[in-house]
Amino acid sequence: MADLEKRAGVAPARSADVQGDIESLPALFGRLGDDVVQLLDTKFSLLKVEVKEDADAYIRGGVLIGIGGVIAAVGFALFNVAIAFGVSTLFANTTLSQPAKYALGFVITGAVYLVIGAIIVVVMKNRLAKHNPVPNRTVDELRKDKQWLTK
Repeated sequence: MADLEKRAGVAPARSADVQGDIESLPALFGRLGDDVVQLLDTKFSLLKVEVKEDADAYIRGGVLIGIGGVIAAVGFALFNVAIAFGVSTLFANTTLSQPAKYALGFVITGAVYLVIGAIIVVVMKNRLAKHNPVPNRTVDELRKDKQWLTK
């Protein structure tokens, strides 16, 4: 065998080098496994952060929509009371009485509450409609990883 290797111009294989390569192969696979686990852990951490940010945005928006709804409900109740006072004064003599003045105050207050509540609800609804719940940074990272793996 050594004669064949001399004729072919190939240096004889050393058993120590082959054994060193074999011993380092399990270590390489172990490091590869650790790196994959660390990569997946990093990706999941990024996903958790993005989902938490999205959930916080929806919670804040939902709370403000609820507050706007309560304000609008108060305005609607005041507006209805004012209409009742206003209608009752229409059947009285044509001269304005104290209840008519109260009705005018209730109408103005109820209208202001209705406008404020409606503005809050519409603004928050539009903000939530523009908000994209897809975790874009995680999706981008996964696309990069996919491209890297396919190369």
